[in-house]
Amino acid sequence: MSNKIQPAFVTFTGVDKSALIAELIDLSKRYPIEWGILVDPEQEDNNLFPTLEERLKVQSSGLRLSAHICGIPATEIVQGKNPDYLQLSGFSRLQINHSRDGSTEEQISNAHRFASSMGMRAALQCQGDFPDEPRADWLYDVSFGLGAKPTTWPPMGPKSTFCGYSGGLSPKTIESTFSVLPLTESDNKQFWVDMESGVRTDGWLDLDKCEQVCRLIFGQLDSSKNYS
Repeated sequence: MSNKIQPAFVTFTGVDKSALIAELIDLSKRYPIEWGILVDPEQEDNNLFPTLEERLKVQSSGLRLSAHICGIPATEIVQGKNPDYLQLSGFSRLQINHSRDGSTEEQISNAHRFASSMGMRAALQCQGDFPDEPRADWLYDVSFGLGAKPTTWPPMGPKSTFCGYSGGLSPKTIESTFSVLPLTESDNKQFWVDMESGVRTDGWLDLDKCEQVCRLIFGQLDSSKNYS
């Protein structure tokens, strides 16, 4: 699979412990990875959502990171408010999980404004065709972290947008999924894939599974290159 169409990077969502930082850095040196951290102060009793103390340690690691903002803060952002209590330094993208029903023009504008004010890209979810809307990156997501695999996948959106795929991806499904994604050679390195539940074991992020996915997608990359 490694000689076929590849994503620009893989997002592994659900970094849960700062004790993993050294291993995250090592894997990031060998493969193009973005690490996603789920953010919601009201859910920090769930191991998917690290405490602020743990999260800030990861945010200061220098890794490529995205914040996946959920709950009340996500709603506040798309309403035009500024939840500065989240402390979002160290991220390059903010995925704002505010709704399963898509985003209105006003919500897209507010998400873009909030992320841009901190020098970051906004990312939003869609459940159908990728919108022709370059103010945000778009993740096709009908699973919402539950590991459900879509029955159909949309083709890539306009070249002015950056699009991603998620849903039921894991070491066991990544090859079969890539074989049916509606991608062409011109899409090579022009999209990303995101996975959460498929790279966890007993509820915790499993870096062995993450490495398996990377090997299946990218093969054995040149160890002299640093992708972090």
